[in-house]
Amino acid sequence: MADNAMRKLVAAVDIGTSKVAVLVGEVSEDGNVTIIGEGIHPCTGLSKGVVTNVDLTVESIKAAVAKASQMAVCDIEGVYVGVAGSHIHSHNAYGKVAIHGGEVTQDDVDRVMQSARTFNLSENEKILHVLPQEYVIDNHDGIREPIGMAGVSLEAHAHIITGSINAIRNIETCIKRANLQVDDLVLEQLASSYSTLTDDEKELGVCLVDIGGGTTDIAVFRDGAIRHTAVIPIAGDQVTKDIATAFCTTRQAAIQIKERFGCALPTIVNEDEIVEIPGVGGRGPATVKRATMSEVIEKRYEELFAFILEELRRSKFEDMIGAGVVLTGGSSKIHGARELAEEVFQKPVRIGSPRNVYGLEEKTANPIYATGVGLLMQAAKDLIEHGGSGRYREDSLMNRILRWFKGGF
Repeated sequence: MADNAMRKLVAAVDIGTSKVAVLVGEVSEDGNVTIIGEGIHPCTGLSKGVVTNVDLTVESIKAAVAKASQMAVCDIEGVYVGVAGSHIHSHNAYGKVAIHGGEVTQDDVDRVMQSARTFNLSENEKILHVLPQEYVIDNHDGIREPIGMAGVSLEAHAHIITGSINAIRNIETCIKRANLQVDDLVLEQLASSYSTLTDDEKELGVCLVDIGGGTTDIAVFRDGAIRHTAVIPIAGDQVTKDIATAFCTTRQAAIQIKERFGCALPTIVNEDEIVEIPGVGGRGPATVKRATMSEVIEKRYEELFAFILEELRRSKFEDMIGAGVVLTGGSSKIHGARELAEEVFQKPVRIGSPRNVYGLEEKTANPIYATGVGLLMQAAKDLIEHGGSGRYREDSLMNRILRWFKGGF
């Protein structure tokens, strides 16, 4: 392996309600990321994207990190971390400043963005992102790159994302107790948008729907900028519970059945296909038609898509997403989800897998890794723009031998 001083490595931790996914990437001089390490481990320490058990979450993070670092042959120290959950809120804000010297400089842009973020926060909220939508110079709007332009006044329209201080602190605590350092926190649907959406979709208008285990996170883009974000408290875990309850089986069996036989649209299922359902409490297995099981799944996905449609109408973006809807996240993979979504939204729908992925494509070109790959892309961008070599060190032979004796190799 090349000397570590010559390598630029980045790492991402996606802490979900049902799993923790860790990715390690190597960044080229032109900013492309090649994924060299991947680790995934089940997680039961969260509910609806919020940490409810620190110890269980730390255990899952450590297990996923160990797998990824072993594959990448490096020790991971600093990570980009995804943030989601019902505590996330968003606001569209406005700021205005005078242009110093008659020509917009970076200092003017910094000041106007600082002005935009000046609004009343609750005591338990902190700002995660201030994302520019457009700039206005002397009443001329629609400006995206104001630096170097002449004018007297500069205005900014921005999308501000906030989260619960305590919920974020709990995530940071879990990362630190897993012996890692938080390099940055990124809203999960924002990270997913980096890896799944095209520039054309963002220009025309698109709604990204990231269906996870505990929550479904949406982000609306229009004219190249993020316009709206929201969190829907319905996701894959509810589908699992519906299957377990309706057919009297365990949660683990319901997960396996959902992944293997699940379908969100009964009309595309073979009417004669039978699924065996394991029993509980010593009871023997039962059988059910796959179409019958699909009816249970369809109801929950219909409810989810109806909530999203209601949110789009409430926020007045339903008619502004000309490129339609992109479904991503692990629970978007269920058979029939795209077709059902097209029926509900009456717009084109596609499944969003990470694009332009290099290395481990057979694993990571998968909607379940949309957030993780997006986090790596953001980390690579920051690394190229701001320098540094990443908080990683090449794993020495001695370290691996010591871990082997400790049972952690």
